[in-house]
Amino acid sequence: MAIVMADININKQQGDGKGYTFALTSLTSLFFMWGFLTCLNDILIPHLKNIFSLSFAQAMLVQFCFFGAYFLVSLPAGALIKRIGYQKGIVIGLLIASVGCGLFYPAASLQSYPVFLGALFVLASGITLLQVSANPYVSALGAAKTASSRLTMTQAFNSLGTTIAPYFGGLLILGVAAESMTGMSLAEQNAHQAQAVQMPYLLLATALLVLAAIFSWLKLPVIATLEQDDVEAVDGSAWQYRHLVLGAVGIFVYVGAEVGIGSLLINFMGLEHVAAMEEAEAASYLTYFWGGAMVGRFIGAAVMQKFAAGKVLFLCAVMALILLVIAIMASGPLAMWSLLLIGLCNSIMFPTIFSLAIQGLKGHTSQGSGILCLAIVGGAFIPMAQGLLADVIGVQLSLIIPLLCFVFIAYYGIKGSIPQSNNS
Repeated sequence: MAIVMADININKQQGDGKGYTFALTSLTSLFFMWGFLTCLNDILIPHLKNIFSLSFAQAMLVQFCFFGAYFLVSLPAGALIKRIGYQKGIVIGLLIASVGCGLFYPAASLQSYPVFLGALFVLASGITLLQVSANPYVSALGAAKTASSRLTMTQAFNSLGTTIAPYFGGLLILGVAAESMTGMSLAEQNAHQAQAVQMPYLLLATALLVLAAIFSWLKLPVIATLEQDDVEAVDGSAWQYRHLVLGAVGIFVYVGAEVGIGSLLINFMGLEHVAAMEEAEAASYLTYFWGGAMVGRFIGAAVMQKFAAGKVLFLCAVMALILLVIAIMASGPLAMWSLLLIGLCNSIMFPTIFSLAIQGLKGHTSQGSGILCLAIVGGAFIPMAQGLLADVIGVQLSLIIPLLCFVFIAYYGIKGSIPQSNNS
């Protein structure tokens, strides 16, 4: 998923972007890093659930704090970028994310779940600032007509990060936590498991610091942001466009469904009648879920050259619905692989909903983009609702919630995305 908040004076940029190759290459590292860090939450949820004997709803506070930061920090971050510029915003975002990773060390030492949640909020705040800086910066580095192509390319590295992260987390967190604890008391076992996150997150904190140093040193192109006085006054509001409002709901439910499924995948594969996998083994299968999203982006980009985006979105949502029904009703490998394959269906949903929602907004495009970005907070609320349901009726049946989300997305693709103003 991506977030675009700051206004960019693209019209002032000249050329086709060939002179920006070095800058674009450097920025791909950021997309990789925040995809990697975001996907590690799917490893943390079952890990922290075991350490602190949490219910599913309590464990989902991981995603609530993480995606809650998007909602709370996005607008202030956009204002900050307008004051200090994109490159400084990237450096500050990296430093804040590094602090968040570093806070995992005292959280593990104290064995405090609230401190873990605080660390996640700080980490997510840094990632939000990175996204608010890097996405519009990539869009501005070259001709406006190729902006989507550049973002697709850099977002592929975001998906690469989400694909690799499960291996890293499974090996260095869940694998270490599962090491023999024979002869240890319960308190010692909990301490051993909690400390499993310290070294991986210290390594990540160091990597982020190195990136911050590199980006503070690099001579990147200076791209001007639009000041408020430069923006042509327009009548009305983006809220008058029905397809934009429905698109915001679509982003809300899509992010919620994706995060909810990813968060419970390890627990789902641990069910006796599904795969009865140990957590460390199940973590490696997350790669198929997130890797499918990466592959699907390239396939979807080609397909949408030939077919209308709304119809492709509808088809992907229907396929996700069918796979979810199978995952809910079936057992064994059929249930497991049905849920994993939903990652392939998810691939094109976020960018497609986003682009369909802002079409025809003209002078309200910036406001519409901001509304859509705030809707990412669905990643905080829907997984929490799914966790509450999982505590009552079980993990498998809790998939009813993302199923309902995909029903709305199918409707949006086939009908709700048709541009329409409520004032027309």
